[in-house]
Amino acid sequence: MPYELFIALRHLKSRRRQSLISISAIGIAVTILVISNAFMAGFTEEIYDVTVENLPHVVVTPGEEQEYIHFYNSIIPRIESIEGVVGASPALDGEATLRYKEQTLNVFMRGIEPEKEDSVSHISEDIVEGDLYKLIHSKNTIVIGDSLAEDIDVKIGDKLSVNFPTANPASYEIVAIFDTGTPADDILTYTSLKTAQEFYDTGDAINVINIRLADYNEDKNIAKEIEALGYEASGWTGTNPEILQTITIETTSNNIILALILLIASFGVVSTLNMVVMEKVKEIGVLMAMGAPASVIRRIFILESGILGLIGAVIGSILGAAIALMIGSYPVPAEFYGIEKIPVIINISDILITVVVVFALNLIAGVYPAQRAAGLDPVEAISTH
Repeated sequence: MPYELFIALRHLKSRRRQSLISISAIGIAVTILVISNAFMAGFTEEIYDVTVENLPHVVVTPGEEQEYIHFYNSIIPRIESIEGVVGASPALDGEATLRYKEQTLNVFMRGIEPEKEDSVSHISEDIVEGDLYKLIHSKNTIVIGDSLAEDIDVKIGDKLSVNFPTANPASYEIVAIFDTGTPADDILTYTSLKTAQEFYDTGDAINVINIRLADYNEDKNIAKEIEALGYEASGWTGTNPEILQTITIETTSNNIILALILLIASFGVVSTLNMVVMEKVKEIGVLMAMGAPASVIRRIFILESGILGLIGAVIGSILGAAIALMIGSYPVPAEFYGIEKIPVIINISDILITVVVVFALNLIAGVYPAQRAAGLDPVEAISTH
């Protein structure tokens, strides 16, 4: 064992209480950091699951000064052939007014080909009553959200009057009800593409192609490839920037608070080492009189700081991970927006980075007391004590 490390350990053992306090301060700070990061990772993943996973990752729209996309049956195979695209759904989107008895509501109606739409939005997984694929076999049928069904008090088999100022009024039968757990349940409705084309009198045309990717982070790259084919395309990060903004703001504010906690804990280490310097002035003087250079004295105290930081970081990481997993295992008392348990994700890489950063931060924090110890005059140090 290098004698610098031997002396550093002896100094820390001689002041067990102060050393334990410093380790505890760092450990508590790291525990909070690990728990917070686990929750942040979990909630970020949850946000992606309830937003991005329910959104088309890339949207193709008509070109400039065009209202519709024609010949879409030849366009979609070209899009589906792009590497990374797992589904492409042609759709005709528009507004409509639903009337049932005395109830009237404005909604967003989407004409779809159920099989292709299911490859993009997985809407069939959200069907709680009825059958999405009845849209294929039955004309003038509609699928609505459970919140919308509750608002106008309807059920499977009921017929809704559907109209819009520029459309052809019709009566649509409810064949399925879905529940996504998002605001879409209040306003979004589905009908077959052919039915929507007849309703809006557009002929064989659409106004959007919704695309799903194997990796939603590739939305910008895929959008560029589609634009290279001559179509207007935009990724979800461009059409829904508020999602990324929300996550960025929360992450930044969280990291600032945690950084301040770690700095406060590091000052505890500085305080402990300063006390060691004050108490060990004579020993430092003896070491220097015996020929120990200032660099050795400096290394001793930097080692002490690093040891305190490393032990505190390791203990805090283990404790933080255990507490986070324990909290995440308990169910939420009442289901909250589809969340049954508090989302927690423990990333080993994050914990390793935390340990390394805390260790490095404490090495830096130990520079001042180490420099102070190395700057002592050996004669004055020995004579003073």
